[in-house]
Amino acid sequence: MSRPRSDSTDEVTDEAADAAADPLRPSDHVDGTAEIVSPRLGVVGWLRWGWRQLTSMRTALVLLLLLAIAAVPGSIVPQRSADPNGVTKYFQDNPSMAPVLDKLQLFDVYTSAWFSAIYILLFISLIGCVIPRVKHHLKALRARPPRTPARLSRLADHRSSLVELAPGADGEAAASRAIDVATAQLRAGGYRVQRYDGRGAFSVSAERGYLRETGNLLFHIALLGVLIAVGVGGGFTYTGQRVIVQGTTFVNSVGTDYSSFNPGRFVDPDALIPYTMRLDRFDVTYQTSGQAGDFVAHLTTTLPGHKAVDDRILVNHPLSIAGERVYLMGNGYAPTVTVRNPAGQVVFHDSIPFLPQDNNMTSLGVIKVPDGLAKQLGMVAFFYPTQFENRSGAFTSAYPALVNPVLTLDVYEGDLGINDGIPRSVYALDTSGMTQLTGRTTGTASIELAPGQTADLPAHLGSITFDDASPQPAKDSSQSVKRFVSLSIHHDASGPWVLGFAALALVSLMLALFVPRRRMWVKARADGTVLTLEYAGLARGEDPTLGGAVDALAQKHGDALEASSGVQPAVTSPSVD
Repeated sequence: MSRPRSDSTDEVTDEAADAAADPLRPSDHVDGTAEIVSPRLGVVGWLRWGWRQLTSMRTALVLLLLLAIAAVPGSIVPQRSADPNGVTKYFQDNPSMAPVLDKLQLFDVYTSAWFSAIYILLFISLIGCVIPRVKHHLKALRARPPRTPARLSRLADHRSSLVELAPGADGEAAASRAIDVATAQLRAGGYRVQRYDGRGAFSVSAERGYLRETGNLLFHIALLGVLIAVGVGGGFTYTGQRVIVQGTTFVNSVGTDYSSFNPGRFVDPDALIPYTMRLDRFDVTYQTSGQAGDFVAHLTTTLPGHKAVDDRILVNHPLSIAGERVYLMGNGYAPTVTVRNPAGQVVFHDSIPFLPQDNNMTSLGVIKVPDGLAKQLGMVAFFYPTQFENRSGAFTSAYPALVNPVLTLDVYEGDLGINDGIPRSVYALDTSGMTQLTGRTTGTASIELAPGQTADLPAHLGSITFDDASPQPAKDSSQSVKRFVSLSIHHDASGPWVLGFAALALVSLMLALFVPRRRMWVKARADGTVLTLEYAGLARGEDPTLGGAVDALAQKHGDALEASSGVQPAVTSPSVD
């Protein structure tokens, strides 16, 4: 009684029939109609997959590009760490946009959460890329060159030659000597060599170009070094700003002289070197159009225990002192004003930096007299180096140099708001609690002074004098008003390290791009009185010079054999499959 076939038997028969119809199809072939079910990864599997994605070279390159893009806002929007005054001015000029940018941390780009996230991910990605490759590279450096292929003629760059030996000569000895010569030549050419002899054939296997992978790894290690130097060095970096008026001295001390100071987390403000800088004069030349031609700040600097030195700061040439770099950020006029009470006693005397408002140095300043008068006094002042009256009647400056210097002031009386413990900007006057005494809305004209002139304050409060800084104002009006400079003092502990790692990255990149990675083989086989020599090369990646290298090796080896034995290779030809 016959037994019915099962379903499995039918499947086996069908598979056998399909295999007979298509013998090239592998036995584990899966039709497109079959459903493929991926295995469940689980938590550990997903973590392993995420780690592999993060530590891939592709991800590292993407993160490096993102880091470069993320740094762009730092060069467009003023940063609190480098330009706090610029941030304040940005809030004043853009009251609706500035809070939005502040919430996005665009005023603190390099310390923001999103920039730090990209930075840390790139750091981890590079470490994950480099460490396995370093281990593999060290293992490859210790390994011997690979065995000589059995059929060198299969390689694209292959040459062969025949050498007629003298009758009765030992063929195997001649083949061994030929390989000895080739080994010495390859070793002298910087190759790692290994002899492989046997079965009547003698050969040498050589390789070089591991410096290419070494350069590649050093390039990524240098990138890691740059990241570490920037990250760690930032903790020892500080930046400060200071405005110095002509004739005054700045002391490198956080407690007294810095207008703003932004230290790294590892900086000790009490450990700063207390050098001094005095602004002797500020030279500037203007073209006929009013555009500035050149700026030079002349200073006298003194380090503790050293003599005073004359120094200069130009726009693109900072001053280096005590491991710090001092940059010239801005300049302007600082009119000297003296206020006296009704009895003629001096209650205020100072040179006030005025902030330029346009290219012709129309400048705005604030004068605050907190003591010595019946009430506190505040003045909003404009300085015009070359006064010019517009058609509307408003004053402006027609030229940035001191041709017709004039100072105008609007006087306010009342509470300056400096006694309530709240810090106030020296460049702004809160007039909400004050009464305006001069100006268009009061019916009393604004005070207008030229250098050396004195005017009475309203309401019999006293007098104000626009002091002339020049000893001979009539002959030297260009020096009748003091100048000031705005300096940025920067100490970057990571600078030398970043420069060193950047140089290492550049050299390593050159190695990775221009050092060829190749393998060379020379094989000798004796057949009676005929010695067959084979030369072959194989490159890893593109190497357009490989064919020439094989030809040069064959020529040099043949010349050496001829010189040692007096026998010249009879035939030299490329292989033909």
